[in-house]
Amino acid sequence: MIESSDFRSKKIVLNHGGGRMPALGFGTLIPDAATTLRATREALEAGYRHFDCAERYRNEREVGEALQTGLPAAGVAREDIFMTTKLWNSNHRPERVQPAFEASLERLGLDYLDLYLIHTPFAFQPGDEQDPRDDNGQVIYDQGVTLLETWRAMEALVDQGRCRAIGLSDIGLDDLQPLYESARIKPAAVQVEAHPYLPETELLEFCKEKDIVFLAFAPLGHGIRPGPLEDPVIAQIAARTGKTTAQVLLAWAIQRGGALLTTPKTADRARENFDIAALPADAFDEINRIETRQRFNEVVKTGSPGFIPRRAQ
Repeated sequence: MIESSDFRSKKIVLNHGGGRMPALGFGTLIPDAATTLRATREALEAGYRHFDCAERYRNEREVGEALQTGLPAAGVAREDIFMTTKLWNSNHRPERVQPAFEASLERLGLDYLDLYLIHTPFAFQPGDEQDPRDDNGQVIYDQGVTLLETWRAMEALVDQGRCRAIGLSDIGLDDLQPLYESARIKPAAVQVEAHPYLPETELLEFCKEKDIVFLAFAPLGHGIRPGPLEDPVIAQIAARTGKTTAQVLLAWAIQRGGALLTTPKTADRARENFDIAALPADAFDEINRIETRQRFNEVVKTGSPGFIPRRAQ
């Protein structure tokens, strides 16, 4: 099931672009600039070589700054890190895809991306407003573009060479399957919320079958309590293996055959979350038998009332 018991160096080969994604990734959904700079540098120092960004997070420039100073200090080359960012919903129109991609590259200070994702399958009204809403506070969708049309523009980025691979985020199997069948360049990765309370087993199996990297975000349940971090099964396994509950959950995520993103905001937590090794087979099976089901990120219900917070009036 696994190639090595030490997950710190595990990499997964992408189905196009020639890239190898480190299984342990650092997610940059961090609310303020100072924390972004510090946490990104500390993640690099802890050993992370996979960084996941997004236009929507509004901190690509800070991530880029942290890496531009951190890489030379750590003696790490650009080629040794795996960089991802995402196309936001207001840029789904094909003519907006390349300018959005170029803007992200500029903010990150990069010449190329290892992976570019469609952030969600929902197209919003095109424009510079990330959170377009009508007078009633409802999200304004763009009915004039299909997901496949956006994907075709993503494929063109790969053709040009500065985008090594493309994929999708926050997408369900019902939307992924028809896109996969129609795609000229098949998705290299799919990023979704996944943890023992939301295992997404059917999607995981589809990704394995089609050679798509299954990339889990919120593998700790967004740290929400009560949640997976306090589950008695996880706690018991942590106690008998000498690991923390976070380490148990992260190991399970990789042991399933996928990759993960976590966002430690302190140096100690970064080191803890990076120190991951395989679980005993019986422990892995125990986690698979957890029956609690709960989604913590309602991105799949965007607009109803929406996963984007309403701005204060």
